[in-house]
Amino acid sequence: MIRYATPDDVPAILRLIRELADYERALHEVKATEAQLADRLFGDDPKVFAHVAEHDNQVVGFALWFLTFSTWNGTHGIYLEDLFVEPEYRGHGYGKKLLTELTRVADAEGYERVEWAVLNWNEPAIGFYESLGARPQAEWTTYRLTGDALTKAARS
Repeated sequence: MIRYATPDDVPAILRLIRELADYERALHEVKATEAQLADRLFGDDPKVFAHVAEHDNQVVGFALWFLTFSTWNGTHGIYLEDLFVEPEYRGHGYGKKLLTELTRVADAEGYERVEWAVLNWNEPAIGFYESLGARPQAEWTTYRLTGDALTKAARS
């Protein structure tokens, strides 16, 4: 079953975020707390959204996303920040169902794209995404300001 996340799902979502970070060799970088997630997902003015995949009433996967905007198209889109299914539940269609649900949200709302980033070495994810018809945007390079560089830029 795929559904929108509820406040009761926050502990499971954080657990899955940590599992994803561990898989991506970056568990030490996770700083998010349950309180932060609860506030961002379910506070007065949420800007982040999540769907979960359930198996026997247990959350086994999630998709966390937010809106983007295309100045060229004049429409919103969905940026998929994280998609993760516990390893023992992969191959059962949960990842595909989560991504399909986001495409349904986009279609129903008139959003013209669903996009995300994937680590270059994550061949299983790349194969999965390409099997659904997704294609890499090779002409674009992602840049990021964070940490000290962000602070320095903000104070310049």
